[in-house]
Amino acid sequence: MPMPTEERVSQLVAELVARRGFDLEGVAIAAAGNGELAPVRVKVTVDSDGPADLDAIAALSRDTSELLDAAGDFGESAYLLEVTTPGVERPLTTERHWRRAQGRKVRVKLADGAERIEGKARFDARVGRLADDATIALVIGGKVKPHRVHVPLADIAEAVVQVEFNAPGAAELELAGGIAPGRPVPGEEPADLAAPGQHSDTPTEGVAE
Repeated sequence: MPMPTEERVSQLVAELVARRGFDLEGVAIAAAGNGELAPVRVKVTVDSDGPADLDAIAALSRDTSELLDAAGDFGESAYLLEVTTPGVERPLTTERHWRRAQGRKVRVKLADGAERIEGKARFDARVGRLADDATIALVIGGKVKPHRVHVPLADIAEAVVQVEFNAPGAAELELAGGIAPGRPVPGEEPADLAAPGQHSDTPTEGVAE
């Protein structure tokens, strides 16, 4: 029996995810091993404005598993379900991503033809507040000479959150307007946690990153 597409799984789980107060950020389906009988891994990525709640993720994982079983799209085929929140090194592609990334360090690539920032089309910055006109405040200069610039989101071709091992400088974080509510301090993120669930044939897991 052919596997359902990522689009089909997205359609199946979207209402449940929204009802639980999350945004569906994506569905990925990939082989979880070698051989024709190897199960597939179904990764459902969700996010919300508040902090990741491990119990809520675990409950969503169990309900998603039951929903997929009831739909029957996988038939008798084995699959592994993982419900997770976005970790670092995530791309920022919507306004809600930028709002939730306030205070984080990002690597920015400007679109062709956009006005360069201090002569650069690629640079690292700390995310500030998103204005109503879809202009994002970015703090550049790091800890040494932090200063703020404003860039229309339309001028940004790509932006990816960066891994940080140290807390940001006080001045640059102040210019960014602080960290988005409920989000961990950059450089002080807790270790990944897993909340195991139980699938009727194969295990499911909820992961909070």
